[in-house]
Amino acid sequence: MPFAIRIHQTGGPEVMRWEDIAVGDPAPGEARIRHEAVGLNYIDTYHRSGLYPLPLPAGLGMEGAGVVEALGTGVADLKPGDRVAYAGGPVGAYSQVRCLPADRLLKLPEGIDFRSGAAMMLQGLTSAYLLRRTYRVQPGDAVLIHAAAGGVGLIACQWARALGATVIGTVSNEAKAALATAHGCQHIIYYTREDVAKRVREITAGEGVAVVYDGVGKDTFMGSLDSLRVRGMMVSFGNASGPVSSFDPLLLSQKGSLFITRPTLMHYIAKRDELLDLGAELFAVVGSGKVKIEVNQTYALADAANAHRDLEARKTTGSTILLP
Repeated sequence: MPFAIRIHQTGGPEVMRWEDIAVGDPAPGEARIRHEAVGLNYIDTYHRSGLYPLPLPAGLGMEGAGVVEALGTGVADLKPGDRVAYAGGPVGAYSQVRCLPADRLLKLPEGIDFRSGAAMMLQGLTSAYLLRRTYRVQPGDAVLIHAAAGGVGLIACQWARALGATVIGTVSNEAKAALATAHGCQHIIYYTREDVAKRVREITAGEGVAVVYDGVGKDTFMGSLDSLRVRGMMVSFGNASGPVSSFDPLLLSQKGSLFITRPTLMHYIAKRDELLDLGAELFAVVGSGKVKIEVNQTYALADAANAHRDLEARKTTGSTILLP
């Protein structure tokens, strides 16, 4: 029988168990795939900890890449043997084999291997909706990207630079600064020892940035607002340091008639055509060489608990994959 990581209670990485599971034939509209690689993302830790509750017991994981083994009735655009990748629900990618809705799968183009496919889908589609849908970055825009050496950060920095933006990124140390710089970040701010908003104003000659992409949350929220230009857009898309506290909307007026949104990828790929369009943009920019997908860490899927520990301790950079 195939194995998967499952949790029976929420908590730290120690609650994750490597268990054998029964995987039957795919239901109508489903595909059964055998994973070649599985992506690791910060949202996985939210599901494990209970910040984003799941019915228990539950699997973990939001993205993977592999080969179609079988199809349920009603699936017309896939066949056994197809190379596919996916991101988003249903949760349960930390598995050797699984069934899932076929309309969530994208065929991997030639030239993109399984490891890259598993590493790029959630972080790449997230970067795609952030830069091309939530706030459409224009040439000449100044943008601030928090955690610039992280998985989304490295992709978003490259993509924003390719779009003609001035890219400012925050990092915690010199090694991450070098990594972010090598991936398109033009100005580095060390958030652990510098005033982020003050440095942003210095870099932008006092104007501020058009948009902040903030996946950190509580620790960076106010500094992000203070970094925006008049009528700038605050995009709060993650909670790596914890959820943002409540605030008075009048603050947005006082700081320059700011806009704020708390988006999630699922609302940008809910429809099949939206997923196909966003996936096509991602595959195109990767295929052009303007955005490179680099897997900087690999772990055995059975060792996913250690991967979570390293991710939460900020010991990882870029993309990480789990190998079944």
